[in-house]
Amino acid sequence: MQKSIYNALLVVLLVLSFIIVIAILLQPSRQDGTAGLFSGSTGSDDLFERHKARGFEAIMQRFTATMIALWMLIGFALVVLSSN
Repeated sequence: MQKSIYNALLVVLLVLSFIIVIAILLQPSRQDGTAGLFSGSTGSDDLFERHKARGFEAIMQRFTATMIALWMLIGFALVVLSSN
């Protein structure tokens, strides 16, 4: 019984890993803002300016954070099951 639960959680962990990679790749790029920081073309206040995520970007950030939290919980459960 415990071995089947362990195997099921392991499969879920692998599927979540794949979903997390896809979610990270789907997130919008922030490269245009950071490129100017190193070239000196923007002011120093741009370095500490926070941009609030809106729309698709906000949804993807929340989805990715939720998937990572779930991934960590399943990982901890696998550690507990493997120690028994």
